[in-house]
Amino acid sequence: MLLLPLLLKATLLHLASGSYHPFRNGFYYNHIMNDNSDEQDKVDYFSGSRLVVEASRDPVYSYNGANVTLPCRYRYEPDQGPKHKIRIKWSKVRDDYTKEQDVMVAVGKTYVAFGDFKGRAHISQAGEESWHGASLVINDVHLKDDGKFRCTVIDGLEDESDVVELRLQGIVFPYQPPRGQYRLNFHEAERVCQDQGAILANFNQLFQAWSEGLDWCNAGWLADGTVQYPIRLPRKPCGGVHLAPGIRSYGPRHRHLHRFDAFCFSSALKGEVFYLDRPAGMTLEEAKQSCQDAGAEIARVGQLYSAWKLAGLDRCNAGWLADGSVRYPIVTPRANCGPAEPGVRSFGFPRKGRFGVFCYRER
Repeated sequence: MLLLPLLLKATLLHLASGSYHPFRNGFYYNHIMNDNSDEQDKVDYFSGSRLVVEASRDPVYSYNGANVTLPCRYRYEPDQGPKHKIRIKWSKVRDDYTKEQDVMVAVGKTYVAFGDFKGRAHISQAGEESWHGASLVINDVHLKDDGKFRCTVIDGLEDESDVVELRLQGIVFPYQPPRGQYRLNFHEAERVCQDQGAILANFNQLFQAWSEGLDWCNAGWLADGTVQYPIRLPRKPCGGVHLAPGIRSYGPRHRHLHRFDAFCFSSALKGEVFYLDRPAGMTLEEAKQSCQDAGAEIARVGQLYSAWKLAGLDRCNAGWLADGSVRYPIVTPRANCGPAEPGVRSFGFPRKGRFGVFCYRER
């Protein structure tokens, strides 16, 4: 029984010595860096308020060449007035969920953009009521900007984040090179899509295209290194008749050794695609020159698909394209213009022949 009075006395002596931490409406870390120096106790106090970060729950839609704002804001609960030295960081989440790509960091009105975002991105800190702004503004949106972005707000030792998705309006199209089916490894697939004014599609873009009617029985590379293909009408050569419609997947493939086709993605154009012809038609070289004489260049496959899908280009005349293929876009199916469904028809890669040409000119 003598132990209790002794403990009480020791406690009172400790309190009287003044070496205790006074009560605060928050938390503290004592010796946060395990400092063993002879200095007085180092205590980092938190404000007692909770940091809340909120980005758009709905995807933000845009298109190639446009300007877009990805909304993000933050506040403290309860609000304790403006804070200083808040750091805002934006990063892009990769398709394969590896290390995120740095986009921008801002402290106050000072900010630094990274990589491809230099010169075309900044942070809007305009707020409303108790919210503070942290939105990312991207000018001249690029095709590869499509995807998820993370907004992170950092206040000392505390940080919170949220994710917003940017979706580009566009079209997915399958591509085979002139030398035939299944000739592209992953890196070659990336290049051929870029050559056609496009990029390798991601899974979300392929799924959207499938939901809109894309049915293609040849497997192709996607941006994450997987190989897949969309089937609307199950059939024996395309996975079998007993499988439900959907996206068939071969999973990840070796990026150097395995060879397939490519699924490319193109978005809205900054210019226009138009058709030129001569009574006797043109060779490929004559077609290129005709476009140059018109102050344009011969159109790429991705540009033709974009003009068909997004600008309603409808032409029942075949024309040369930059890769040496001959195609024509049909919005309204009709007699003598191919199948009964809308689409871009292809004559392949003729070595000879005389046709019109599709040209592309920047506005």
